[in-house]
Amino acid sequence: MVGGAEYTIDELARAAGTTVRSVRVYHERGVLPPPDVRGRTGYYGEEHLNRVRTISRLLDRGIKLNGIKELLAAWDRGDDLGDVLGVPDVEVVTTPGSTATGELIAAVDLEHCFADVPNGLARVVACGIYEPVDATTYRVADAERFAFLQRLAAAGVPNGEILQELDRLTLDSERIARRVSDLVQKYAWEPFSVSERTPTDIAELVARVDALRAAPARAVGDSVRRLVERRLEADEELAAALRDA
Repeated sequence: MVGGAEYTIDELARAAGTTVRSVRVYHERGVLPPPDVRGRTGYYGEEHLNRVRTISRLLDRGIKLNGIKELLAAWDRGDDLGDVLGVPDVEVVTTPGSTATGELIAAVDLEHCFADVPNGLARVVACGIYEPVDATTYRVADAERFAFLQRLAAAGVPNGEILQELDRLTLDSERIARRVSDLVQKYAWEPFSVSERTPTDIAELVARVDALRAAPARAVGDSVRRLVERRLEADEELAAALRDA
C-alpha cells in the first residue's frame, strides 16, 4: 500500500458507515481484499474504503454477497460486462452525456464509460445514479445526481474523483437526514404521541413534519453556495482572473 490514507479495521468501518463485523464478513466471503499487515495490525487504504461502500450499497439494493463477489471478481479481472452477465454485446442506446432521466443506456456502454475507475459500474450504480432495467440495460435513476456528474465531468473532473465526491455527498446527506429525523422525533412525534390525537393534533403533527423536512434542503443549499463563493473570493489570483474574464 503506497501513499494515501490508511485505516485500521475500526477506522475503516467507521469511515464506510458500517460495522467491524460486516468488514470481517466481507473478508470471509472473499469480496474484500486483505489489508496490509504490519506487526499485528492490518491497515486498509482508499481502495478498501471504496469497495466496502460499494458492497454496502449493492447489498442495500438487494444484491446478495455471492452475486457481488462474482461481479467484483470479474471486474477485477477486466472481463467484459456482457461476458460477466452471460449476454451478447448490444447496440449502444445512448451515452451518459446525453441520457435523460428514465431513458435507457446499454450496460456495456455504461461499463465502458467508467472503465477507468476500479469497479466503476458497480460504484455508479451504488451511488444511485443508474439502476438496472434488466441484464443488458440501465437507466438514470436520480436526475439531480446525474446532473451533478455531468457538471463535474464538463469541468474536467475525472470519473474516479466524481464518484468519490458522490460518496462524500451521500455520507453528508445521510448525516443531515439522521439529524432531521431526530428533530422530527423530538419536536413533532413525541408531542403528538402524548396528545389526544384529535384532528387539530394531527394537523399540528403534519405541519411540524413538513417544516422540519423542508428546512435543511433550503438552508444547506444557500449555505453551501455562500461558503463556496467565500472560499473562491479568498483566493486572490483566482478572484482577479474571474473578475477580468
